[in-house]
Amino acid sequence: MKRRQFLQQSALASSMVFVPNFIKATEQLSPSTLNTKKLVIIQLSGGNDGLNTVVPYTNDIYYKKRPKIAIKPTEVIKLNDTMGLHHNMKSLQKIYDKGYLGILNNVGYPNPNRSHFRSTDIWHTASQSNEYLTSGWVGRYMEHLGGKPYTALEIADSLSLMLKGGSTNGIATTNAKLLNRNMNTPYFKKILQHQTDAHLSEHNLGYLYKTMIASKSSAKYIYEKSKTAPSTKTYPNNPFGKQLKTTAGFINSRLDTKVYYLSMGGFDTHANQNMAQSRLLQLYAEGMEVFVKDLEDNGTFDDVLIMTFSEFGRRVRENASKGTDHGAANNVFIIGKNLKKTGFYNEGPDLNNLDANKDLKYSIDFRSIYTSLLQNWLGVEAKPILNSTFTPLDFI
Repeated sequence: MKRRQFLQQSALASSMVFVPNFIKATEQLSPSTLNTKKLVIIQLSGGNDGLNTVVPYTNDIYYKKRPKIAIKPTEVIKLNDTMGLHHNMKSLQKIYDKGYLGILNNVGYPNPNRSHFRSTDIWHTASQSNEYLTSGWVGRYMEHLGGKPYTALEIADSLSLMLKGGSTNGIATTNAKLLNRNMNTPYFKKILQHQTDAHLSEHNLGYLYKTMIASKSSAKYIYEKSKTAPSTKTYPNNPFGKQLKTTAGFINSRLDTKVYYLSMGGFDTHANQNMAQSRLLQLYAEGMEVFVKDLEDNGTFDDVLIMTFSEFGRRVRENASKGTDHGAANNVFIIGKNLKKTGFYNEGPDLNNLDANKDLKYSIDFRSIYTSLLQNWLGVEAKPILNSTFTPLDFI
């Protein structure tokens, strides 16, 4: 069995993990010697309807195609003469008004896939639509840096493909104290006590022992470090708000973590979309307002960039159930204090020029966004990580 298959099939790999070449001494490095830039990635899982999020409120085609679910012009939070935000995103408007929000329209990729699982894999791995990769782009970024387990954290109970590399994985946790406690259970201690040089030299078993050692040390580091600056802000009392509060605590504690990944579900709105999406967009916007304020008050927002995406958009035409079906191109939000260009980065969707499936055409390849994040923010060359060359965008 190959090492990658062994790790992926083990019970340990499904919940957190870990790297064999972890160097404990790096935990003691002074923060001044480290790159302090942080990237927070948020996925609106299910395929958020971008047209009812960033609304083309002067477009007659939009209202013709959506006679029941279109957002009325009188309800739109107008950002310019043609585009505005959904009325439940007042909290995001405050971020926009501060000059912290960039909106990229028509983001997608060639030959889009309309399966939740496959399109999510494409976004997570940065693959072509006909290419199947077993490592995520963040996982490959971790390996490029040398592979500490906490280089990338997912605020969840299990690890997504995005944070899995060939031999290096990120860590999934919602509670640093619980993670550390689990790594110190009698079960783990017993296994590690029976470790021998022969075990460590054996190909698969040795790899598992080394990852367990690395994970235990990493869990201790996260717990001890994150205790120094737990978030004291009052976040919305919902799962997404709790993820954001945990993330803020990690960032404000100055963890040497480069990438955080969060996911908010429920956006697969095939029926009665307006009620469901309105609630979700409000939860997202209110959570982001507190999150940004938390980082600002703790002096960490300057070094944080936030990207929000969804695996695809929705069809232009509403369906018979007052909802929308799976589509293609969508909008992406970039939030940060040091954006070169705020507001709308490019033109809105052209509803007169749809693809063969009557979906929005993409004009920005999502991997160009990744290239910008890697090269212009995280300071690494993108091509070895994305396995190809994409033109970076000039938003950071």
